[in-house]
Amino acid sequence: MDKKKYYITTAIAYTSGKPHIGNTYEAVLADSIARFKRQQGYDVFFQTGTDEHGQKIELKAEEAGVSCKEFVDQVSGEIKNIWDLMGTSYDKFIRTTDDYHEKQVQKIFKKLYDQGDIYKGYYEGLYCTPCESFFTESQLVDGKCPDCGRPVTPAKEEAYFFRMSKYAPKLIEYINEHPEFIQPVSRKNEMMNNFLLPGLQDLCVSRTSFKWGIPVDFDPKHVVYVWLDALTNYITGIGYDCDGNSTEQFEKYWPADLHLIGKDIIRFHTIYWPIFLMALGLPLPKQVFGHPWLLQGDGKMSKSKGNVLYADQLVDFFGVDAVRYFVLHEMPFENDGVITWELMVERLNSELANTLGNLVNRTISMSNKYFGGVVKSTGVTEPVDDELKAVAQGTKAKVEAKMEDLRVADAITEIFTLFKRCNKYIDETMPWVLAKDEEKKDRLAEVLYNLVEGICIGATLLESFMPGTTEKILAQLNAPKRTYEELDSFGLYPSENKVTEKPEILFARLDVKEVMEKVEAMRAQEAKEQEPEDAEDPVVDIEAKPEVTFEDFMKMQFQVGEIIACEEVKKSKKLLCSQVKIGSQVKQIVSGIKSNYKPEDMVGKKVMVLVNLKPAKLAGVLSEGMILCAEGLDGELSLMTPDKDMPAGAEIC
Repeated sequence: MDKKKYYITTAIAYTSGKPHIGNTYEAVLADSIARFKRQQGYDVFFQTGTDEHGQKIELKAEEAGVSCKEFVDQVSGEIKNIWDLMGTSYDKFIRTTDDYHEKQVQKIFKKLYDQGDIYKGYYEGLYCTPCESFFTESQLVDGKCPDCGRPVTPAKEEAYFFRMSKYAPKLIEYINEHPEFIQPVSRKNEMMNNFLLPGLQDLCVSRTSFKWGIPVDFDPKHVVYVWLDALTNYITGIGYDCDGNSTEQFEKYWPADLHLIGKDIIRFHTIYWPIFLMALGLPLPKQVFGHPWLLQGDGKMSKSKGNVLYADQLVDFFGVDAVRYFVLHEMPFENDGVITWELMVERLNSELANTLGNLVNRTISMSNKYFGGVVKSTGVTEPVDDELKAVAQGTKAKVEAKMEDLRVADAITEIFTLFKRCNKYIDETMPWVLAKDEEKKDRLAEVLYNLVEGICIGATLLESFMPGTTEKILAQLNAPKRTYEELDSFGLYPSENKVTEKPEILFARLDVKEVMEKVEAMRAQEAKEQEPEDAEDPVVDIEAKPEVTFEDFMKMQFQVGEIIACEEVKKSKKLLCSQVKIGSQVKQIVSGIKSNYKPEDMVGKKVMVLVNLKPAKLAGVLSEGMILCAEGLDGELSLMTPDKDMPAGAEIC
């Protein structure tokens, strides 16, 4: 009997730079689903890869001083290395610069053009370079890109367009008839209410303002729009041929069972991609799941914010499986998850080192201490055994139900519920007390057998999420690998089998203070490495003001002032009110520097003051002068202070 197929994909990673842990999460999530399906007996094909065309890549390569191909080769290799580091068991790693993919994209574009779905026109709108997307004014959020929040720029160019409106009614009907197609449901509602039901605009599918893309072969000044190029990887990677000569692999695995993507690109995968497929006469994927984001602290990770965490860095601190556990278990089904160094340490110590690692270590140590490592079922049972056995035998069904709904975090929780029940069983049976009574020796043996059996079931179910840990646990228990069908049976561990003599510590507890000290040292080293060796001091060019005469300049009176008191201006978010001693006088001066200085930081400072500025009211408060500041490239303000100690009132000339 042939195995039931299961085709799963990730979104292909964009080769603009090294992927952070939020990007890596998707690959690990897809891997856990693929592994679980394989464990269930499915014929799984798991595809991932890299998206390598577009204007952003062209700009990045130019900045780096290399060709576009050299740039994407380097970044794609780095992405693949990280996927491999995290143990992702992909069957195919596709690159959109692969020859076979590029040829099929050209054929697809021509076919859609020939059948009237693509036409030539002009595009005039607002373009977001990072997202490779055009928007209308009404689609912007606070005047910026609705997807990434970055600025957009006006753009007009000749372009080919896809007639989205032609297929929109058919797609709406499909989504209504297939409620499982877009998950979670909140994403489906968003697509229907915000895009499909209001009316779908035709989509720009080519560009002429840059060259790094797949050329439209019948109109070479155009390159294929990156989304039409990227989305088709899901079919070209398994052998789709636009001329009707698709491979057996394509016929076997398409349609995809699951497209796993980030929530920020849900529109492309649930509107544009299905419509492209309809135009090609191909069945739609069975399900598109838009997972939430993994945030650093309270914000989305970005290099500009300086809050990026990378998988390889985290692995250096915690190990591969600890990182896999964290990103899989801490990510809610619909809402964004949060990752911090401190939270990683807390979870490693409490869940991995204590709940799991300590359980395995204690069980093996007691088996060695009391029976020379031999684990034997004696049949001396008590009622307390029944609950442990029931939890162990019922865990597989609970995990399966959660995984069926893609609730991976909840599936892991069910496995750890079994481990916690094993720990409770130790407290209930107290093996160390049984060991003191020779007549209870057989009961003690049965207790340890039950513990080993419970751990074997839990560890085997854990394999999809923490494969390295499962391998270590089963090796220490000398346990033969079980089939998926055997995981709801209790008592399959071979009686009189022998565990390892010296249990390995699976997860060592960490001190959060020591970890954070190492993190700070790492960040400092990174900052140092990023500094150019012969960096010139940055300069700022500002718009020149009209020239003034010497006589005009001499009318202005500058003196050193000493700030003796300072407070916030209550009606303003920007202003501070300072009492400034200048000679024997005290002037009240209001300054827009609250974003850079606290009132208590101002007191005692010697500053440069324009003394004879005409008094004015700011936010209802009288200001009798101006404190001088310098403004940097990023808007940072710095008070102008004398480099020697000068008395309050000293003239600046």
